[in-house]
Amino acid sequence: MEKEPLTVLVTGAAGQIGYAIVPMIARGAMLGPDQPVILHMLDIEPAAESLNGVKMELIDAAFPLLRGVVATTDVQEACTGVNIAVMVGGFPRKEGMERKDVMSKNVSIYKAQASALEKNAAADVKVLVVANPANTNALILKEFAPSIPEKNITCLTRLDHNRALGQISEKLNVHVGDVKNVIIWGNHSSTQYPDVNHATVTVNGGDKPVRELVANDQWLNTEFITTVQQRGAAIIKARKLSSALSAASSACDHIRDWVLGTPKGSWVSMGVYSDGSYGIQPGLVYSFPVTCEKGQWSIVQGLKIDEFSRGKLDATAQELIEEKSLALSCLN
Repeated sequence: MEKEPLTVLVTGAAGQIGYAIVPMIARGAMLGPDQPVILHMLDIEPAAESLNGVKMELIDAAFPLLRGVVATTDVQEACTGVNIAVMVGGFPRKEGMERKDVMSKNVSIYKAQASALEKNAAADVKVLVVANPANTNALILKEFAPSIPEKNITCLTRLDHNRALGQISEKLNVHVGDVKNVIIWGNHSSTQYPDVNHATVTVNGGDKPVRELVANDQWLNTEFITTVQQRGAAIIKARKLSSALSAASSACDHIRDWVLGTPKGSWVSMGVYSDGSYGIQPGLVYSFPVTCEKGQWSIVQGLKIDEFSRGKLDATAQELIEEKSLALSCLN
């Protein structure tokens, strides 16, 4: 029996990340190799022609799992019947712009899209916010889509999580698939805290702590953290464009693990609603270590937080509290 197709919305679909992610979704990288999909692609009016070009390419690629493509500039049409929404569209910060300017533009975009999802999407829609400021955009979305359960609105910190895995695998010269349980705490910004205190590497069939294998606390507490925090900026400097490929790939990872479950004994990082775990103010969208099962995520509990980490967790929470009040001031 073939599975019923799932409808996946990608906003900002004519942009760089959109162009990278739609073929991944159509190929089964997001929902599995046996899950047919219908793609809904949304972008703004000036990008309509380019969006149509992406649609032509999707048709030309003859993806066996792709059961339909809608390319539209109408937010209501785009959100109709959607099971999974990947919110890539947002207003990027341009030179000379204040944070408040960017925030107020994104507040109005996310307000409109939240209302359209609320009205038209499937009742159990799962939402992933990619556009920055991702944590706060997810918060705004929740505000204006009150009927979507808060467990169903998340933001992307998997990119940072994967970057941390990549740095450790390079440092130790091991396969990235053998590194697990790094954590990204907090905001998808340069205050995030990449934490390896609970991370392990599979060596000769057993799991060894990353700290023990790296045997260089100085590197782990300084350069490793800043490299992960500033990796996006380093890629922009090198490519003159943002990290679209890795963002698209990690968005697929995020949804795949959320829908199909995390491997036993390992966790991933997701920006989710804080319930007060680890002393983080409830009601913030904050990145925690989570495990997923049957389409639900749960925050990993009981991890020991040392003094160094505590300071980092609180600093990134503080930034999120400030962003939240900035967003609320834009709403008023």
